[in-house]
Order: sequence, then C-alpha cells, then structure tokens
Amino acid sequence: MSPQPPLSILSLVLGLAPATLALAAPVVAGQPELLHFADDGIIPNSRLPVLLYRKVPLPGSDRAAALERLFTANAWPPQWRYGVYRYHHYHPNAHEVLGVASGQARLRLGGEQGQDVQVTAGDVVVLPAGTGHRNLESSADFLVVGAYPPDQQDFITQRADPAAHARALELIAQVPMPVSDPVTGREGALPGLWR
Repeated sequence: MSPQPPLSILSLVLGLAPATLALAAPVVAGQPELLHFADDGIIPNSRLPVLLYRKVPLPGSDRAAALERLFTANAWPPQWRYGVYRYHHYHPNAHEVLGVASGQARLRLGGEQGQDVQVTAGDVVVLPAGTGHRNLESSADFLVVGAYPPDQQDFITQRADPAAHARALELIAQVPMPVSDPVTGREGALPGLWR
C-alpha cells in the first residue's frame, strides 16, 4: 500500500483528504510534470508518479506516426491507436504511455477522487501500473497512441472494482521497471524518478 501524502496547507484550506489531492511537483523546462495519486481502496494507483510531458516536439504532419517512432526508439513498442475509455480503468500488470496525436480531452487520472487533466495534441502521459484513468470528455478528433514496455505487451485492463483490488496490488508489485523513458530515452527522466 502506498504511504499517504502529508496534509498540506492547500488540502486543509480546501477541506480535502490527502488521498484526494494530487500533488504536482514544479516543472523544469523539458521535464515532465509529476502527479501523485494515493490508493483509494478501489483504484490502487502507484507510489510512482505519473509523468506528464507537454507539447512534445513531433516532426512531420502525421503526429501518430511520429509518436510511434518516438516510443519505438525508446523501447516502448506502440500497440494501438484509439482514444481513452470513458470508464475508470487501470492496468495492474503493465506501465502505459498515452501519446496524444490529435484533438484534446479532459482525462481524470487517479480514480474518482483523482485529478482532471486537460491534454492536447503533443502531450504524453506516462502511467505507472495501477494508475486509474478515464476520458471525461474529448473532441471528435481525439486520437491517442498507446505503448508499453516490451515485456508488458499482454496487459490486463481492469475496471474499477473493489473485489479486484487485492489481486491488483499483487500484480503491480511484480511489474518490472522500464529501462527507458518513452519520450526522452535511457538517460531521460523516468529511470531516475521511478527508482
């Protein structure tokens, strides 16, 4: 189980419990935003932060193909082009990267008590295994490229279900760390931030 984040002044002022407040770290140019979500008893989330890259430079007019090339070059083979499901779900046996190829959406990360995040073309979200996510609303042209580390291609999509929580925690504990960041490679942010 993930440790609960300490109460902050903001959570006290807003009257939020620690599990309902996603803590974002300051962003350095070229570095991802860091979002933390606690286990809420239904969605396990992770002790590892979600990495949110904004406006990743993608050469050419076909952003989906550019994202696929980027993820492939950084050892996260792309698996699909689609959107994001409209129900809360997570992957207990795989880390996932979502690259927004076109359009925009409002996603909820971290489960029902999580945080709404606006994403647009060029944004990339790296989700540690167990992190809840769903599409709250999106433009008609919203398209995402999804990818996973090579040893995590047979991922499970788990809906929010209290009965699945204990087994999900067991699976999450067995997921190996990726060897590289899907956006910035082996020397990128993920290997250091997820150790």
